[in-house]
Amino acid sequence: MPGKTPAELGFSMPAEWEPHEATWLGWPHCRTDWPGKLPAIEWAYGEIVRKIAEGEKVRILVDSAGREVKARRILALAHANLANVEFFRVPSDRGWSRDFGPICVRKAGPRPEVAVAKFKFTAWAKYPNWRKDDRIASHVAKRLDLRVFPVTRAGGETPVALEGGGIDVNGRGTLLTTEECFLDQKIQCRNPGMTRDQYDRVFRDTLGASNVIWLGHGIVGDDTHGHVDDLCRFVNHATVVLIQEKNEHDVNYRPLRDNRERLEDARLENGSRPEVIALPVPAPLYHGDWRLPASYANFYIANSAVIVPTFNDPADRVALGILGELFRDRPVVGIHAVDLVLGFGTLHCLTQQQPARRQ
Repeated sequence: MPGKTPAELGFSMPAEWEPHEATWLGWPHCRTDWPGKLPAIEWAYGEIVRKIAEGEKVRILVDSAGREVKARRILALAHANLANVEFFRVPSDRGWSRDFGPICVRKAGPRPEVAVAKFKFTAWAKYPNWRKDDRIASHVAKRLDLRVFPVTRAGGETPVALEGGGIDVNGRGTLLTTEECFLDQKIQCRNPGMTRDQYDRVFRDTLGASNVIWLGHGIVGDDTHGHVDDLCRFVNHATVVLIQEKNEHDVNYRPLRDNRERLEDARLENGSRPEVIALPVPAPLYHGDWRLPASYANFYIANSAVIVPTFNDPADRVALGILGELFRDRPVVGIHAVDLVLGFGTLHCLTQQQPARRQ
């Protein structure tokens, strides 16, 4: 219906733990993301796909026939369920599917429908190679015959730039994000001049999120400048996990404490306070002078498992235990991510869920 927003048409973004039809992944090929480690990353993908394909389709973007042949070989050796794997040959710049992949909304009712909210992708307002990735969501929507809602600023045709890692939803109308990611007008500015109220309107009209919790800063080392999926995540409709640094001398201590204080004052869509559960952080990881954004909050909730990045750290066991208590309906498993985080992201950054048409 012309002039109607997705929310007015009954669409909203489901929570990640709701049933998926598929998970999207981009097979790794950008050597500058993982300098000297691309072969190890491909084997890590084999383990990721093995866990996810136990309970849903895995749709993998590859940039060539040769890449698909290699991916199939690795997945076969990893004993992934290839019957649940589909390949889509489409050019890409990188492999971070969370941020350029199809952000889906769903309409319930007697005629349920899944559609794609098409945000603009600009490589985190940082890198020049983004145009191939920006076309992927529209391409796969066409291949799957999904309706596309281009997201623009109200009253105009200017597209809104946004990445999937910058938001997290509870599926009931509340969305988490950070001021650092979307309101900073000087560093990695996605949408120059766009205000908090304008973002709130986009979240409401496009994703069905009428209640937005704005946190402050993300963690040091995050190449995206503040993505919330390295920081704070919903684990059910009323509970979030928030990473917390105990070392007062660590550079992350103050911003993480500030976010805890913000959550103490926050409200959910029904007016209640969210329950906040602390997740530990591993000891700092470095690549040369670069501090890497190692975070247990970068887990991914698949149909058959919750996969959690681990970092050869004593806190691995603590984080897995906390998340295991929170997710009782599916196993919580660790995936070695010391190599993955060299690319400034891990499991959640690499995946993007496509919700099932029906709950």
